[in-house]
Amino acid sequence: LVNDVVSHLIQGIRSRNGSFSSIERLGAGSYYEHVKISEPNEFDIMLVMPVARLQLDECDDTGAYYYLSFKRNPKEKHLLNFLDEDGKLSALKMLQALREIIKQEVKNIKNAEVTVKRKKAGSPAITLQIKNPPADISVDIILTLEVQQSWPPSTQDGLKIEQWLGRKVRGEFRNKPLYLVAKQNKREKVLRGNTWRLSFSHIEKAMMNNHGSSKTCCESDGPKCCRKSCLKLLKYLIERLKMKYPKELEKFCSYHIKTAFFHSCVMWPNDTDWHWGDLDHCFQKYLGYFLDCLQKSQLPHFFIPQYNLLSVEDKASSDFLSKQINHQLNNRFPIFQE
Repeated sequence: LVNDVVSHLIQGIRSRNGSFSSIERLGAGSYYEHVKISEPNEFDIMLVMPVARLQLDECDDTGAYYYLSFKRNPKEKHLLNFLDEDGKLSALKMLQALREIIKQEVKNIKNAEVTVKRKKAGSPAITLQIKNPPADISVDIILTLEVQQSWPPSTQDGLKIEQWLGRKVRGEFRNKPLYLVAKQNKREKVLRGNTWRLSFSHIEKAMMNNHGSSKTCCESDGPKCCRKSCLKLLKYLIERLKMKYPKELEKFCSYHIKTAFFHSCVMWPNDTDWHWGDLDHCFQKYLGYFLDCLQKSQLPHFFIPQYNLLSVEDKASSDFLSKQINHQLNNRFPIFQE
Protein backbone atom coordinates (compact mmCIF):
# COMPACT_ATOMS: atom_id res chain seq x y z
CA LEU A 1 0.00 0.00 0.00
CA VAL A 2 2.74 2.42 1.00
CA ASN A 3 4.82 1.60 -2.08
CA ASP A 4 1.81 2.19 -4.30
CA VAL A 5 1.04 5.56 -2.80
CA VAL A 6 4.67 6.70 -2.83
CA SER A 7 5.29 5.57 -6.43
CA HIS A 8 2.19 7.42 -7.49
CA LEU A 9 3.35 10.58 -5.74
CA ILE A 10 6.83 10.42 -7.18
CA GLN A 11 5.46 10.00 -10.69
CA GLY A 12 3.15 12.95 -10.15
CA ILE A 13 5.89 15.16 -8.74
CA ARG A 14 8.31 14.30 -11.55
CA SER A 15 5.79 14.83 -14.30
CA ARG A 16 5.45 18.48 -13.34
CA ASN A 17 8.91 19.24 -14.75
CA GLY A 18 9.44 21.71 -11.98
CA SER A 19 11.95 22.03 -9.20
CA PHE A 20 11.50 18.49 -7.96
CA SER A 21 11.55 16.55 -11.23
CA SER A 22 14.82 14.80 -10.38
CA ILE A 23 13.81 13.24 -7.06
CA GLU A 24 14.50 9.61 -6.22
CA ARG A 25 13.16 7.66 -3.27
CA LEU A 26 15.16 6.05 -0.50
CA GLY A 27 13.54 3.98 2.22
CA ALA A 28 15.12 4.98 5.51
CA GLY A 29 14.51 4.24 9.14
CA SER A 30 13.71 1.11 11.09
CA TYR A 31 11.45 -0.65 8.62
CA TYR A 32 14.10 -0.60 5.92
CA GLU A 33 16.86 -1.55 8.35
CA HIS A 34 14.79 -4.58 9.38
CA VAL A 35 14.66 -3.48 13.00
CA LYS A 36 11.03 -2.38 13.08
CA ILE A 37 9.21 -3.45 16.21
CA SER A 38 5.47 -3.55 16.93
CA GLU A 39 3.22 -2.63 14.00
CA PRO A 40 4.43 -1.67 10.51
CA ASN A 41 2.37 1.49 10.68
CA GLU A 42 5.06 4.15 10.34
CA PHE A 43 7.38 4.59 7.40
CA ASP A 44 10.07 7.11 6.58
CA ILE A 45 10.63 7.81 2.93
CA MET A 46 13.40 10.14 1.91
CA LEU A 47 12.84 11.98 -1.34
CA VAL A 48 16.37 12.53 -2.49
CA MET A 49 17.18 15.42 -4.75
CA PRO A 50 20.62 15.58 -6.39
CA VAL A 51 22.35 18.97 -6.26
CA ALA A 52 25.68 19.62 -7.93
CA ARG A 53 27.69 21.70 -5.43
CA LEU A 54 26.84 23.61 -2.34
CA GLN A 55 28.69 25.78 0.07
CA LEU A 56 28.17 24.61 3.65
CA ASP A 57 28.50 27.07 6.52
CA GLU A 58 28.16 25.74 10.06
CA CYS A 59 25.44 27.58 11.93
CA ASP A 60 26.40 26.48 15.44
CA ASP A 61 28.96 24.43 17.33
CA THR A 62 27.21 21.05 16.89
CA GLY A 63 28.76 20.52 13.44
CA ALA A 64 25.42 19.05 12.35
CA TYR A 65 23.49 22.10 11.15
CA TYR A 66 24.39 24.19 8.13
CA TYR A 67 23.38 27.12 6.00
CA LEU A 68 23.56 26.24 2.33
CA SER A 69 24.37 28.54 -0.52
CA PHE A 70 25.66 28.22 -4.07
CA LYS A 71 29.28 28.88 -4.91
CA ARG A 72 28.34 29.82 -8.45
CA ASN A 73 25.12 29.76 -10.38
CA PRO A 74 23.76 26.25 -10.08
CA LYS A 75 22.95 24.03 -13.05
CA GLU A 76 19.61 23.54 -11.36
CA LYS A 77 18.27 27.03 -12.10
CA HIS A 78 14.93 26.30 -10.42
CA LEU A 79 16.70 26.14 -7.05
CA LEU A 80 17.29 29.90 -7.23
CA ASN A 81 13.57 30.34 -6.46
CA PHE A 82 14.20 28.94 -3.00
CA LEU A 83 16.91 31.34 -1.89
CA ASP A 84 16.10 33.69 0.99
CA GLU A 85 17.11 37.36 1.08
CA ASP A 86 20.63 36.45 2.28
CA GLY A 87 21.14 34.06 -0.63
CA LYS A 88 20.76 30.99 1.58
CA LEU A 89 18.80 27.98 0.42
CA SER A 90 15.58 28.05 2.42
CA ALA A 91 14.45 24.67 3.69
CA LEU A 92 11.13 26.23 4.61
CA LYS A 93 10.44 27.49 1.09
CA MET A 94 11.37 24.15 -0.45
CA LEU A 95 9.23 22.19 1.99
CA GLN A 96 6.27 24.48 1.40
CA ALA A 97 6.54 24.07 -2.36
CA LEU A 98 6.85 20.29 -2.13
CA ARG A 99 3.98 20.17 0.34
CA GLU A 100 1.68 22.05 -2.04
CA ILE A 101 2.52 19.68 -4.89
CA ILE A 102 1.92 16.63 -2.69
CA LYS A 103 -1.40 18.04 -1.48
CA GLN A 104 -2.56 18.30 -5.08
CA GLU A 105 -1.14 14.94 -6.09
CA VAL A 106 -2.80 12.91 -3.33
CA LYS A 107 -6.16 13.89 -4.83
CA ASN A 108 -5.26 11.86 -7.93
CA ILE A 109 -4.68 8.66 -5.99
CA LYS A 110 -7.70 6.51 -6.68
CA ASN A 111 -6.96 3.21 -4.95
CA ALA A 112 -6.26 4.57 -1.46
CA GLU A 113 -7.54 7.27 0.84
CA VAL A 114 -4.59 9.55 1.52
CA THR A 115 -4.50 12.85 3.38
CA VAL A 116 -1.65 15.23 4.18
CA LYS A 117 -1.47 15.87 7.91
CA ARG A 118 -1.14 19.34 9.37
CA LYS A 119 2.35 20.72 9.51
CA LYS A 120 4.24 20.23 12.76
CA ALA A 121 6.48 23.18 13.63
CA GLY A 122 10.15 22.50 12.99
CA SER A 123 9.55 19.02 11.62
CA PRO A 124 11.45 18.11 8.45
CA ALA A 125 8.69 15.75 7.36
CA ILE A 126 5.57 16.02 5.29
CA THR A 127 3.33 13.40 6.87
CA LEU A 128 0.78 11.43 4.89
CA GLN A 129 -1.98 9.46 6.49
CA ILE A 130 -3.20 6.41 4.60
CA LYS A 131 -6.57 4.98 5.60
CA ASN A 132 -6.10 1.29 6.27
CA PRO A 133 -8.64 -0.06 8.75
CA PRO A 134 -8.36 -0.93 11.57
CA ALA A 135 -5.33 1.38 11.96
CA ASP A 136 -4.07 4.18 9.78
CA ILE A 137 -0.56 4.17 8.36
CA SER A 138 1.57 7.28 8.59
CA VAL A 139 4.31 7.98 6.09
CA ASP A 140 6.87 10.68 6.76
CA ILE A 141 8.23 12.16 3.57
CA ILE A 142 11.58 13.80 4.17
CA LEU A 143 13.09 16.16 1.64
CA THR A 144 16.77 15.34 1.29
CA LEU A 145 19.48 16.99 -0.78
CA GLU A 146 22.20 14.72 -2.13
CA VAL A 147 25.49 16.48 -2.74
CA GLN A 148 28.47 14.85 -4.43
CA GLN A 149 31.18 16.44 -2.35
CA SER A 150 33.38 15.54 0.56
CA TRP A 151 31.95 15.40 4.05
CA PRO A 152 32.52 18.50 6.21
CA PRO A 153 35.33 18.68 8.81
CA SER A 154 33.00 17.96 11.75
CA THR A 155 32.72 14.36 10.52
CA GLN A 156 36.48 13.80 10.32
CA ASP A 157 36.80 11.88 13.58
CA GLY A 158 33.43 10.16 13.46
CA LEU A 159 32.41 6.77 12.09
CA LYS A 160 35.09 4.95 14.08
CA ILE A 161 34.40 1.56 12.52
CA GLU A 162 37.95 0.46 11.63
CA GLN A 163 38.06 -2.31 14.26
CA TRP A 164 34.49 -3.37 13.58
CA LEU A 165 33.84 -3.16 9.82
CA GLY A 166 37.33 -2.28 8.65
CA ARG A 167 39.26 0.68 7.30
CA LYS A 168 38.32 -0.07 3.73
CA VAL A 169 34.59 0.03 4.48
CA ARG A 170 35.01 3.33 6.30
CA GLY A 171 36.72 4.78 3.25
CA GLU A 172 33.93 3.53 0.98
CA PHE A 173 31.28 5.07 3.24
CA ARG A 174 33.04 8.42 3.36
CA ASN A 175 33.15 8.50 -0.43
CA LYS A 176 29.39 8.29 -0.60
CA PRO A 177 27.46 11.50 -1.20
CA LEU A 178 26.49 13.89 1.55
CA TYR A 179 22.84 14.01 2.59
CA LEU A 180 21.17 17.09 4.07
CA VAL A 181 17.62 17.19 5.39
CA ALA A 182 15.40 20.22 5.84
CA LYS A 183 15.57 20.39 9.62
CA GLN A 184 15.09 23.40 11.87
CA ASN A 185 17.89 24.06 14.30
CA LYS A 186 16.07 24.56 17.60
CA ARG A 187 18.97 26.55 19.06
CA GLU A 188 18.50 29.40 16.64
CA LYS A 189 17.07 32.51 18.27
CA VAL A 190 14.94 33.31 15.24
CA LEU A 191 13.52 30.31 13.43
CA ARG A 192 13.85 31.42 9.84
CA GLY A 193 13.67 27.94 8.43
CA ASN A 194 16.92 28.13 6.49
CA THR A 195 19.00 25.51 8.31
CA TRP A 196 19.74 22.00 7.07
CA ARG A 197 21.00 19.05 9.06
CA LEU A 198 23.44 16.39 7.93
CA SER A 199 21.84 12.98 7.57
CA PHE A 200 23.58 9.63 7.42
CA SER A 201 20.53 7.44 6.89
CA HIS A 202 22.04 5.82 3.82
CA ILE A 203 25.18 4.83 5.76
CA GLU A 204 23.22 3.72 8.82
CA LYS A 205 21.11 1.47 6.65
CA ALA A 206 24.24 -0.03 5.07
CA MET A 207 25.81 -0.68 8.50
CA MET A 208 22.63 -2.25 9.83
CA ASN A 209 22.25 -4.54 6.87
CA ASN A 210 25.91 -5.55 6.85
CA HIS A 211 26.75 -5.48 10.53
CA GLY A 212 29.24 -8.30 11.05
CA SER A 213 33.01 -8.03 11.36
CA SER A 214 33.13 -11.25 9.35
CA LYS A 215 31.54 -10.96 5.95
CA THR A 216 29.13 -13.86 6.52
CA CYS A 217 27.53 -12.78 9.80
CA CYS A 218 23.77 -13.53 9.75
CA GLU A 219 23.80 -14.67 6.12
CA SER A 220 21.55 -17.66 5.44
CA ASP A 221 24.26 -20.18 6.18
CA GLY A 222 26.59 -17.92 8.18
CA PRO A 223 26.87 -17.67 11.97
CA LYS A 224 24.03 -15.71 13.61
CA CYS A 225 24.70 -12.82 15.96
CA CYS A 226 22.30 -11.04 18.31
CA ARG A 227 23.18 -7.42 17.49
CA LYS A 228 19.84 -6.53 15.92
CA SER A 229 17.91 -8.43 18.58
CA CYS A 230 19.59 -6.34 21.26
CA LEU A 231 18.68 -3.17 19.40
CA LYS A 232 15.06 -4.28 19.03
CA LEU A 233 14.81 -5.13 22.73
CA LEU A 234 16.05 -1.72 23.81
CA LYS A 235 13.80 0.00 21.27
CA TYR A 236 10.84 -1.93 22.59
CA LEU A 237 11.73 -1.13 26.19
CA ILE A 238 11.97 2.61 25.50
CA GLU A 239 8.85 2.58 23.33
CA ARG A 240 6.83 0.97 26.15
CA LEU A 241 8.24 3.38 28.73
CA LYS A 242 7.40 6.32 26.45
CA MET A 243 3.81 5.10 26.24
CA LYS A 244 3.68 5.04 30.04
CA TYR A 245 5.42 8.37 30.60
CA PRO A 246 4.92 10.40 27.40
CA LYS A 247 5.56 13.76 29.05
CA GLU A 248 8.72 12.84 30.97
CA LEU A 249 10.30 10.94 28.08
CA GLU A 250 9.30 13.03 25.07
CA LYS A 251 12.93 14.05 24.54
CA PHE A 252 13.94 10.48 23.68
CA CYS A 253 13.62 8.91 20.28
CA SER A 254 14.82 5.78 18.56
CA TYR A 255 17.83 7.70 17.18
CA HIS A 256 19.34 7.82 20.68
CA ILE A 257 19.04 4.04 20.89
CA LYS A 258 20.45 3.50 17.42
CA THR A 259 23.43 5.78 18.15
CA ALA A 260 24.20 3.91 21.39
CA PHE A 261 23.91 0.71 19.37
CA PHE A 262 26.55 1.77 16.83
CA HIS A 263 28.89 2.82 19.64
CA SER A 264 28.37 -0.60 21.25
CA CYS A 265 29.21 -2.35 17.97
CA VAL A 266 32.49 -0.43 17.98
CA MET A 267 33.24 -1.21 21.62
CA TRP A 268 32.59 -4.90 21.06
CA PRO A 269 33.65 -5.25 17.43
CA ASN A 270 33.84 -9.04 17.01
CA ASP A 271 31.01 -11.32 16.00
CA THR A 272 31.96 -13.55 18.94
CA ASP A 273 31.10 -10.60 21.24
CA TRP A 274 27.50 -10.92 20.06
CA HIS A 275 26.98 -14.65 20.10
CA TRP A 276 23.40 -15.59 19.33
CA GLY A 277 23.24 -17.77 22.46
CA ASP A 278 24.39 -14.89 24.69
CA LEU A 279 21.48 -12.58 23.97
CA ASP A 280 20.71 -11.78 27.61
CA HIS A 281 24.34 -11.04 28.46
CA CYS A 282 24.85 -8.93 25.30
CA PHE A 283 21.65 -6.99 25.91
CA GLN A 284 22.74 -6.16 29.45
CA LYS A 285 26.13 -4.95 28.17
CA TYR A 286 24.52 -2.68 25.61
CA LEU A 287 21.94 -1.50 28.16
CA GLY A 288 24.76 -0.80 30.62
CA TYR A 289 26.48 1.41 28.06
CA PHE A 290 23.22 3.28 27.39
CA LEU A 291 22.66 3.82 31.14
CA ASP A 292 26.20 5.13 31.38
CA CYS A 293 25.43 7.67 28.63
CA LEU A 294 22.27 8.78 30.45
CA GLN A 295 24.12 9.19 33.70
CA LYS A 296 26.83 11.35 32.12
CA SER A 297 24.37 13.15 29.80
CA GLN A 298 26.84 12.30 27.08
CA LEU A 299 25.98 10.47 23.86
CA PRO A 300 28.16 11.66 20.98
CA HIS A 301 26.63 11.55 17.51
CA PHE A 302 28.16 8.56 15.74
CA PHE A 303 29.28 10.56 12.69
CA ILE A 304 29.81 14.00 14.32
CA PRO A 305 31.59 13.32 17.63
CA GLN A 306 31.45 16.93 18.86
CA TYR A 307 27.63 16.83 18.70
CA ASN A 308 26.18 15.52 21.97
CA LEU A 309 22.69 14.07 21.57
CA LEU A 310 21.99 14.25 25.32
CA SER A 311 22.29 17.82 26.45
CA VAL A 312 22.88 18.75 30.06
CA GLU A 313 19.64 20.80 30.00
CA ASP A 314 17.77 17.52 29.64
CA LYS A 315 19.49 15.97 32.65
CA ALA A 316 16.16 15.57 34.47
CA SER A 317 14.63 13.42 31.74
CA SER A 318 17.85 11.40 31.41
CA ASP A 319 17.72 10.70 35.14
CA PHE A 320 14.07 9.78 34.94
CA LEU A 321 14.70 7.31 32.11
CA SER A 322 17.69 5.92 33.99
CA LYS A 323 15.55 5.27 37.03
CA GLN A 324 12.84 3.54 34.98
CA ILE A 325 15.35 1.33 33.16
CA ASN A 326 17.06 0.36 36.40
CA HIS A 327 13.71 -0.56 37.89
CA GLN A 328 13.01 -2.81 34.89
CA LEU A 329 16.49 -4.30 35.04
CA ASN A 330 16.27 -5.14 38.74
CA ASN A 331 12.82 -6.69 38.40
CA ARG A 332 13.48 -8.85 35.36
CA PHE A 333 11.73 -6.48 32.92
CA PRO A 334 8.07 -6.70 33.94
CA ILE A 335 7.24 -4.38 31.01
CA PHE A 336 8.17 -7.17 28.56
CA GLN A 337 5.51 -9.38 30.16
CA GLU A 338 2.68 -6.86 29.97
